[in-house]
Amino acid sequence: MGISNKLFVIINPISGTGNKADLPGLIEETLDKSKWDITTRYTEYPGHATALASEAAQQGYFAVVAIGGDGTINEVASALINTPTALGFVPTGSGNGLARHLHIPSNAKKALEIINDGYTEEIDYCTVNGRPFFCTSGVGLDAMISHKFAKAGSRGMKTYLRTAVTAFFDYHGEQFKITVDGKEINENAHIVTCCNAAQYGNNAIIAPRASISDGLIDVTVVRNFNIFDGPILGVRMLTNKLEQDRHVHFYRGRHVVVERQCPGITHIDGDPCIMPKKLDFKCVKDGLKVLLRHHKRSL
Repeated sequence: MGISNKLFVIINPISGTGNKADLPGLIEETLDKSKWDITTRYTEYPGHATALASEAAQQGYFAVVAIGGDGTINEVASALINTPTALGFVPTGSGNGLARHLHIPSNAKKALEIINDGYTEEIDYCTVNGRPFFCTSGVGLDAMISHKFAKAGSRGMKTYLRTAVTAFFDYHGEQFKITVDGKEINENAHIVTCCNAAQYGNNAIIAPRASISDGLIDVTVVRNFNIFDGPILGVRMLTNKLEQDRHVHFYRGRHVVVERQCPGITHIDGDPCIMPKKLDFKCVKDGLKVLLRHHKRSL
């Protein structure tokens, strides 16, 4: 069991667009030092958050609090799956998909106040070819957007939208074979996204009915569309009306295999990487403890 009064706080100093200079003072004044024995560290390189969180879990910490964006959350959570150590959030990224799904406020002080409750629930996580993800992972146009966005010199919604438009003209759709719990589906699509949570981030809802506690993967397929359909799709994502769009089809299962024509870019919680043409998605039910508000929510 975790040591009930030990918190390990991990800060990514370069996540998102805001200044992190006031965070140490905010942590000092908000976290209850009569309840918690607090250790704070800054990340220094990619993957550092995973190493720090793994060490904390091995030492029996009650929770690791990740202060950063979706990439930082993924690194920390990947080290905490299937352990008694819980994940806490202070979302400071540009998307904050998992935190938004779990109703964690973007205000750092309010997010830290949730930590003080020490209330945990278990949620699902998913894997793609054995790599954990907690919000979404997929291929196609959204993966290309994540690749271009990662190389952009700035963050924020304006940069993302500009990147999305340029990516659209560089991507022309693919043929995918999707197998959901043994049932084969063939799709010509711009986007195939496997979802644990409902959104990419920034309240862009890609899987309107996704639950993070049902043991299932929600698969969203956006069939090929033209430049005039793009803004409508975007608005429907942001207004949670994607189910109304004729280009979008949804599937759900415990085990999903996506096969494309060749290896390429895949996004994992918004971060791009190169993966094989065959992608094997699985869901692990109740595999991660998270710190939430002290009353049960629909997850």
